[in-house]
Amino acid sequence: MILTMKIDLKNLNEKRTLVKDVFKNKFKNIEVVGWVQNTRDLSKIKFLLLRDVSGIIQVTGVKTKTEKNVFENMDKISRESVVYVRGSVKDSSQAPGGKEILPEEIIVLNPAEELLIDVSDFSKTELPKRLDCRFLDLHRKRTQAIFKIQGEIANSFREFFYNKDFLEVQLPSLISSSSEGGTELFSVNYFEKKVYLAQSPQLYKQMLACSSVEKVFTITPVWRAEKHNTVRHLNESRQMDIEIAFAGQKEVMEELGEAVKYIVQNILKKCKDEIDLLELKLKIPKIKYLSYDETVKLLGIKYGEDLSPENEKELDKKFPETVIFVYSWPSEIKPFYIMPKDEKEDAKLSEGFDAIYKGMEISSGGQRIHLPDLLTKKLKVKGLNPKNFKAYIDSFRFGAPPHAGWSIGLERLTQLITNQKNIREAVLFPRDRDRITP
Repeated sequence: MILTMKIDLKNLNEKRTLVKDVFKNKFKNIEVVGWVQNTRDLSKIKFLLLRDVSGIIQVTGVKTKTEKNVFENMDKISRESVVYVRGSVKDSSQAPGGKEILPEEIIVLNPAEELLIDVSDFSKTELPKRLDCRFLDLHRKRTQAIFKIQGEIANSFREFFYNKDFLEVQLPSLISSSSEGGTELFSVNYFEKKVYLAQSPQLYKQMLACSSVEKVFTITPVWRAEKHNTVRHLNESRQMDIEIAFAGQKEVMEELGEAVKYIVQNILKKCKDEIDLLELKLKIPKIKYLSYDETVKLLGIKYGEDLSPENEKELDKKFPETVIFVYSWPSEIKPFYIMPKDEKEDAKLSEGFDAIYKGMEISSGGQRIHLPDLLTKKLKVKGLNPKNFKAYIDSFRFGAPPHAGWSIGLERLTQLITNQKNIREAVLFPRDRDRITP
């Protein structure tokens, strides 16, 4: 019968068969649960496509063979309703995947109301509307594919650095002052004080690298109160960060290049279905190093300027499928904590770099200043008050070694690898200037 009712979940989980296993094994009788992808009525035969986390299978009702109430109601179940199906498995050359279920019982666990958006894989619903209904948009296999790849990015990043004996650390999300010298901070009332949401784990991971831990990494949320509305920026995002003692920009650039190659290699190996669904042409990237001076000449831009989005795209055209490192930037356009060349206060160049991949900056990093007096001078040059960074500066007074690091935006790397035009496609629940729900 087709009813709306509760079901014994414990018992169901013990007996339930995943769709992918139906195709792999020789079952006679099974119980499956999932969402109704679609229904079709051909008068004497009815079809219901059932979807779970592992795949889609056809449920076929035949007027002369299927229990009358089950057959009559199959096409009346609304799309995306959650259903339980008990029945027998039959080989069928006409069914998707070569097997179908002949239903003996169908129970509607929760009927879906009229859908607010198109949840097909070829939905033409505009992105803002899909984000308004993200809970429904996540029913789409294409949307799920993006986040399965994102999960593999994060897992591969972790795996890469665990295998190299890095320590994973958890760092504060509340800070007393700016981490990077900017003013774009979200303030929070913290008892009798005003504090800020962390815009970077920068200062804390440095402190850890300067201890005898030496090598650390973290995946952490960060917040930036910048009033932009672009396809590449968010106000809340997640960073994948590392910091290494006894290292300069060269060493950490090599770590970044190898990490991205490892991530892409794992995606190619473990996410084949998602790559096919998203029609991606993904290759393990090459590595290219260009000094800032070489880059300025190559692109014909003015010395002392940052790279524009157009410059980044041009680099990608010249060096496709490549992680391009632009290193040794002018000191004046890098943050206060980036080491000047040869540890000289007035050095024109720095030990800082940017990494460009698929036409967009994915990382910024370099060697940090570990000398308290030089750090104090650099803060003043940038118009910042050293008193606000006292704990940070003091942490380098007790045997701090040279060290370096970088961060990669998880969402931005996901956007580029999955070839999305807007970074909001690569965030489960985006937070930007205009969006705080759902």
